[in-house]
Amino acid sequence: MLVIRPFRPGDEDAVIGVILPIQREEFGVAITAADQPDLADIETWYQTGAGQFWLAELDGQTVGTIALKDIGEGALALRKMFVKPAARGSVGAAQALLDTALSHARDQGVRALWLGTTDAFKAAHRFYEKNGFEVIGAATLPTAFPRMAVDTRFYRLAL
Repeated sequence: MLVIRPFRPGDEDAVIGVILPIQREEFGVAITAADQPDLADIETWYQTGAGQFWLAELDGQTVGTIALKDIGEGALALRKMFVKPAARGSVGAAQALLDTALSHARDQGVRALWLGTTDAFKAAHRFYEKNGFEVIGAATLPTAFPRMAVDTRFYRLAL
């Protein structure tokens, strides 16, 4: 059974166990946990203002993550959306995570979501576009958007 729940202290290793193998092994992105200081302090980075961080669990195992970071002025940055290969497709973990995040954002009165990703994440591009996100240029990102060095493709969703 798939369960989406907010991050709790003690979930850090489970989060890193989802994110790093996808970044490094599946997509060959040369990044470490140390390169991502938000992973060491999820509560401060994401669980403030209108932000939040969720985990997807399948049969008690963490299989996915998604985060919203409050960047002010009624906007959120969608971050850390990762789903293990075994939970993609028919399991519906990615859609359940995104639906949870979108519902939360709307409940918080958020007007726009912004995200950055890499060119390598082709399936993610299709997923975001299917869900109404529009490709934008980096120059149109809000000043407060937390751009990662590996981000090369950007999206916006008006709510």
